[in-house]
Amino acid sequence: MTCEKYFFSIIIPVYNTKKYLDNCIKSVIRQKFKNIQLILINDCSTDGSKKICEKYKRKFDLSLINHKKRLGVALSRNAAIKLAEGEYIIFLDSDDYLFNNS
Repeated sequence: MTCEKYFFSIIIPVYNTKKYLDNCIKSVIRQKFKNIQLILINDCSTDGSKKICEKYKRKFDLSLINHKKRLGVALSRNAAIKLAEGEYIIFLDSDDYLFNNS
């Protein structure tokens, strides 16, 4: 059995979802289970999503990847997988959210 730092790594690719992103990130942070690694991948958003990601990066212990060119959701997820330290990986779209006590 391996000894991971986190139980879950939650990977959220972000591209122009400013309208939903705040609720998405809050839904992860508000979970009762705190052994979570949050990884945000900003894929060259142009709508202010990057600013939201950076705001949460300053407030919370999370990983943020800012792509220099648009790579798409699959390559964004693959980049985040390389940083994942959790025993399990959860993919969450940036326009979705987790229910309380998920």
